[in-house]
Amino acid sequence: MLYFASDYMESGHERIFRRFLETEGEHLTAYGSDKYCASAAEKIRAACACPEAEVRFLSGGTQTNQIVIDLLLAPWQGVAAAQTGHVNTHEAGAIEWSGRKVVTLPGHEGKVDPADVRALMELWRADGSREHIVEPGMLYISHPTEYGTLYTRAELAALAEVCREYRLPLYVDGARLGSGLAARGTDVTLPVLAEYADVFYIGGTKCGALFGEALVFTKKNLPERFLTRIKQHGALLAKGWSVGLQFDELFTDGLYEKLGAHAIDMAEKLKSGLAAKGYAFYIDSPTNQQFIVADDALLQKLDGEVLYGFWEKLPDGGTVIRFATSWATKEADVDALLAYL
Repeated sequence: MLYFASDYMESGHERIFRRFLETEGEHLTAYGSDKYCASAAEKIRAACACPEAEVRFLSGGTQTNQIVIDLLLAPWQGVAAAQTGHVNTHEAGAIEWSGRKVVTLPGHEGKVDPADVRALMELWRADGSREHIVEPGMLYISHPTEYGTLYTRAELAALAEVCREYRLPLYVDGARLGSGLAARGTDVTLPVLAEYADVFYIGGTKCGALFGEALVFTKKNLPERFLTRIKQHGALLAKGWSVGLQFDELFTDGLYEKLGAHAIDMAEKLKSGLAAKGYAFYIDSPTNQQFIVADDALLQKLDGEVLYGFWEKLPDGGTVIRFATSWATKEADVDALLAYL
């Protein structure tokens, strides 16, 4: 079996396992108050060129998205997101479960356009019945998007501008940020994200960690009683050091960047090979997710031999499927997949 269904099917990087073994016999304070979380937070602040940033560590992406959205919104507000955005499509209703409505915007190859944000806000303001309508209270985007596409620095700046105009916090889901930062030709860096986003997270689960995400508040805007409210959501780890330790290692000697770059190298090799074989791409993705249009014959051929991700059914009967590379994808496996195809 060849595994290309997702980028979190691998275990964890060997350096992280080594660090865990080194903690044997240590006594560490709880709930993220330990030396590893402190060290990791300092390294992340330096990498973001944002010394005032508040960094907190959570165990997974769904918990992070739900907690941030819930805590940054007033009770009468909802979160605006692309119709294809992760919080609208693949969170199993976790946002709605917390009492927050996802207010959808058109998706442009997975991305949100500032003009659509402005139109949404003006429509709400002009509605004489707006007291009966959920107010859009923040903007959610992901980088990369659900379709592997990336924002440019100029696009982030334009979104940040419209968000400031309407007092909407800009929240960036960085579950796959490692591959986004490493993509060829991108001009978005951690300092750029820290400049334009009010809050974003650095995904560890999909980039070498066993689990964990690093949440970064960039504008001295950490919600009041944040730790207490994480616990209310059932997401507070007693052994919070287990996430901090992993990020401490990921942000040592450029490991995070190296792992993201490897995922991109493997994706570019796969992309070139698929193109040479004449496969039709559904979208031009510069990141570690590659989407092709498959017919029934190809799906039958892959069944039981290649694990891939189902994405969507097309009106003409075709199926969009995803091959995802990761920080640990072996070049031999890419070669094997291309040979099998």
